[in-house]
Amino acid sequence: MTATRQPAVAGSFYPADPQELRSMLERYLQAASTDDTAPRAMIAPHAGYIYSGPVAASGYARLLRSGHHYRRVVLLGPAHRVAFKGLAATSASAFATPLGDVAVDREAIETLARLPQVHELDEPHRLEHSLEVHLPFLQLTLKDFSVVPLVVGDASAEEVCEVIEALCTGPDTLVIVSSDLSHYHDYETATRLDSETTRQIEQLNYQRLAYDQACGRNPVSGLLLFAQRHGLSATTLDLRNSGDTAGPRDQVVGYGTYVFN
Repeated sequence: MTATRQPAVAGSFYPADPQELRSMLERYLQAASTDDTAPRAMIAPHAGYIYSGPVAASGYARLLRSGHHYRRVVLLGPAHRVAFKGLAATSASAFATPLGDVAVDREAIETLARLPQVHELDEPHRLEHSLEVHLPFLQLTLKDFSVVPLVVGDASAEEVCEVIEALCTGPDTLVIVSSDLSHYHDYETATRLDSETTRQIEQLNYQRLAYDQACGRNPVSGLLLFAQRHGLSATTLDLRNSGDTAGPRDQVVGYGTYVFN
């Protein structure tokens, strides 16, 4: 990979024009209802903005309103295009978006190099959207931060938790897990399934989370284990699906935003 990883889904998942992108994000953030408590970690969705953007904004609005200074964001998302074992770090020094470049925390990635489940693999990052769609939100809500982008492949909850524990050493580090919920059920079925998944997330029940409940099941499970071990609790900020935001209701995708404190 070149020194800067270029956007893969600008112009499809979200606007490629910086002004249009900024205006869309500002509308979502202003419409979100939340308080100003700074979270330690968050789960938020990663679909096209017209579908999941309003749901993700509930979490990012909390970051903005808290005013908390996060120096580092550990961003974990599932692999949609490349199969591999473990977690994929990047060789890039920055990830670009239409709003500018986000610096990669190379020191943190060097720290992770000692863990056998972490590999420097650029191919899983090249076209992956699960991390990319969060970056513009971060650029509008945080200042002076760097990111540790990790695509999660075939990895256990324990392996993901170990990575989070290696980096989440204080209040200046935020963990974000990128995940949608159920896929392509009718509206009523999706609502029922996603409510059950939400119950498991709120109970930190990582052992019972299945792949058909969340496409980011592996990083979500690792975060739930981390929360369990470190006495964090989960709160649901928003739970909707594409039938509530911008799509038909015969086949929907579920979205939830959860914060951990």
